[in-house]
Amino acid sequence: MNEITRSDFFETGKDGARKILTPDDKKIDIIEFEDKKLCYVKSGMGYPAIYPMHETHFEPKAEAILMDLDGTSVHSESFWMWVIEQTTARLLEKSDFKRESEDEPFISGHSVSEHLQYMIDKYAKGESLELARQYYFEIVNHEMDEIMHGRGKQDAFTPAPHLKEFLTTVKGEGIKIGLVTSGLYEKAMPEIISAFRQLDMGNPVDFYDCIITAGQALRKGQTGTLGELSPKPHPWLYAETARVGLGIPFERRHKVLGIEDSSAGVVSIKLAGFSCVGISGGNIEQAGVSDMCDYKIDNLMDVLNIIL
Repeated sequence: MNEITRSDFFETGKDGARKILTPDDKKIDIIEFEDKKLCYVKSGMGYPAIYPMHETHFEPKAEAILMDLDGTSVHSESFWMWVIEQTTARLLEKSDFKRESEDEPFISGHSVSEHLQYMIDKYAKGESLELARQYYFEIVNHEMDEIMHGRGKQDAFTPAPHLKEFLTTVKGEGIKIGLVTSGLYEKAMPEIISAFRQLDMGNPVDFYDCIITAGQALRKGQTGTLGELSPKPHPWLYAETARVGLGIPFERRHKVLGIEDSSAGVVSIKLAGFSCVGISGGNIEQAGVSDMCDYKIDNLMDVLNIIL
């Protein structure tokens, strides 16, 4: 974390603010006071928020684990970043458009609209977010249909190493499992269904104790659900999975552990009040939030040493 003197709403030495920290990707600011910490979550859509940061600790044996989808359970981030790239190419009318490697922390882990807004601001100034979303979902719907029919990108969705062994071991221990994703339902469910088919694990809806996605996409002629402004790094997806989906009260959050590979996910878990396991392979280090992880691992099976 990098120390700064001023945030959008706070300044060191004023109104009790003693220190202000921001990670490398500058997506959040953490403001430390004598008796509390606040987290200012910035927004590419114009709707920032400020949350209290609760002290977190974990006590085994776990009552529940909360698992991210993209990158943690299924390796698919490269596919979704490719879709963002294709959307931008269509906006620019340049079929050979390629994004830069430095874009990765800003087009993974957050909401679709924030990813697209970032690309518009950098590569397609003046283009509308609404048009970008239209192109994005046209591409997504086509690719999902191709994949579900055995066509399309063959390497789009790959189960994380040892996913089946890990999940079945956790379930065998009587620990509840929640699956949590910032992805909209129509993109998230084909991922996990594809992974479970590859692993011969049946229907993921029957296996998981709760699955929470960012909801349904809002498009012309269709209703939507709140999802574009409230996903990770906001706490609500993880909070809803634990409290509503798994029935675990806030007072027992020390018996819950979240597992993430993205910076937005790490922040989301911590703001929901849970301890966090950061798994390598995502953008946690690159974004500069590794210090927010209570544990760091390279393999899902390593989580068993923590939760049991």
